[in-house]
Amino acid sequence: MSILVEDFWKSAGFHLVERDENGWLKVTADYLKAYFTRPEIHPVEESCDAEHALFEKLMDDPFAKISDADVSTIKDQDTADNYRVIIGFRDLLAEHGTIEGSYASLFKGEVISIPPMFIDQLVHLILRNILEDVDDPMQLRAAELFFREQVVTTGDDQLMLADQEIVEMKSESGFGGLGQLLAESGTPAREVSLDVMTDDNKSDYWKRSDQFDMAVDFRFTQLAQDALGRVVEKWISHFLGIKTRIQAMKSIKDEKWSWHVGCDLESTRILNALYNGETVGENELLKILALYRLEFLEANDVVDTMQGKNVYLGMAMNAERRLVMKPQNLLTNLPLRPSLA
Repeated sequence: MSILVEDFWKSAGFHLVERDENGWLKVTADYLKAYFTRPEIHPVEESCDAEHALFEKLMDDPFAKISDADVSTIKDQDTADNYRVIIGFRDLLAEHGTIEGSYASLFKGEVISIPPMFIDQLVHLILRNILEDVDDPMQLRAAELFFREQVVTTGDDQLMLADQEIVEMKSESGFGGLGQLLAESGTPAREVSLDVMTDDNKSDYWKRSDQFDMAVDFRFTQLAQDALGRVVEKWISHFLGIKTRIQAMKSIKDEKWSWHVGCDLESTRILNALYNGETVGENELLKILALYRLEFLEANDVVDTMQGKNVYLGMAMNAERRLVMKPQNLLTNLPLRPSLA
């Protein structure tokens, strides 16, 4: 079946940026203006003169120098605090010049307070750039794991992932007012049914990409696990310029196990315990959702002690049956030569 590449993830803001000579995304005035027009920032009729003036200054020049004194003149303190957050984010983007550079800087020891939502939005946009020419919607759905929390459903030989926000929204609104009343009273929500993405219906993703409403079968040997491996390869290549081969696996059986990377807090904790020879209970092992073997295609990309050896990747759900991926771990925790790290 032929799949045509169509536009996707319009909500990422890809139309507001442009690539530099290295393929990274330049921070543009249009991109910053999109943040200044968010409801938390955009003035309303009741806004004070200082707020209106600051907004107009930023819309005229999104890179304009703004002091805390400028913000402090805003009468509404909540609004002033929102401006401090957005200006701090703007300053980070302006300093590094690219979306990728700004994202990478967050994990190099710099003390910068950025709301997690903004970080997810950076990842969303970066992946929209990386996957521009991908013609397999399954890779796009797998890439959602990088920036959208997933609800995990297991049992009866199934392992399904669905978008947490969409599941929550549907469980609360599925019965209209009654559904909202149940949610507010703490009554267990009804079972939510979403379309499951398959090889037969994956072309539907193009027109639904911004809805994030397709669940995916994430069992070993299924298409989604392999698709995620391809996305991870592209993610590492885009940031680090190195080539890898990543293959899903059922278990780790390697007497030379020397390095692993957890793609989330839970898998990091569990893999560390296994590596250190600690006893890990069956309930903990059942949290593991996927394992991968990562091979470096160029031996000189890794430290000498890891040449010829594999790196293992893991993903796991937490106690609330959520998968909360930390894609930065794939950039900061690999055994790279110092010149590449």
